[in-house]
Amino acid sequence: MIGIGSERQSPAIGSLLMLFGWLTFGVAQAQNTRLRDNNTIGWFTNASTLTFSSRWSGHLEYQFRRDEFVTKWQQSLLRTGINYRVNDRLTLRAGYAWIETFPYGDYPIQAAGRQFPEHRLFQMMTLSNPVGRVDVSHRFMLEQRWIGRYLSADSRRPDETVYSNRIRYMFRAQLPLGKPKLEDRTPYVAAYDELFVSFGRNVGENVFDQNRLGLLAGYRFNPVFRLEGGFFQQLVQLPREIQNRNVFQFNNGLIVNTIVNLDLRKK
Repeated sequence: MIGIGSERQSPAIGSLLMLFGWLTFGVAQAQNTRLRDNNTIGWFTNASTLTFSSRWSGHLEYQFRRDEFVTKWQQSLLRTGINYRVNDRLTLRAGYAWIETFPYGDYPIQAAGRQFPEHRLFQMMTLSNPVGRVDVSHRFMLEQRWIGRYLSADSRRPDETVYSNRIRYMFRAQLPLGKPKLEDRTPYVAAYDELFVSFGRNVGENVFDQNRLGLLAGYRFNPVFRLEGGFFQQLVQLPREIQNRNVFQFNNGLIVNTIVNLDLRKK
């Protein structure tokens, strides 16, 4: 048997140690060039679907996003749209969203430290792909964003509107508990992850925008109402640098979703 300290293995071990040293140094350097902002958040949302026909429905959504769980504002988001169900697995949606973002955390998103508005148009595709008892879905969203920006902290309202694009992808897996599929009076667990990437002009170095992770437990009461909640993590990269360092928000907390489905078709 050849020992660890033999000449035959020492070059390989030396190379591995050198590689590990390089990686450790690289990670340390990356951490040294970043500022970290930790926040505790609470998101409380409602998403309602209003079905008009076998293929067409409306979407209405409000998200009450809070900092320090519930005591301070983080964001207010209102989103509406129209859905077209291509088939049982594919749904398309297009719509509009209005957002107000508030200053929170140690490093506000905008340097002026002010509340600012955002208007969005979006196009979305959701693809369902069940795997056994697990309901797997893929959501792709394209957003056109108009964001109010202050050039001075003394300005009473945003001085200009900045346009940017963003693409989002969300993977979600959902498993009913105690039953082969999700039906009335059925608990379930779910997990999802969503990546946000900005592109186009006015983006600069902030290509990675944010990532969201959710670990949920839920209950479907009936075809009309479903409730879910659990752990939520939002990782955000600010669109600006501070002291030539990138700023990352690590926002961890609670999310509670209510889902309402109303069938408005005449029986």
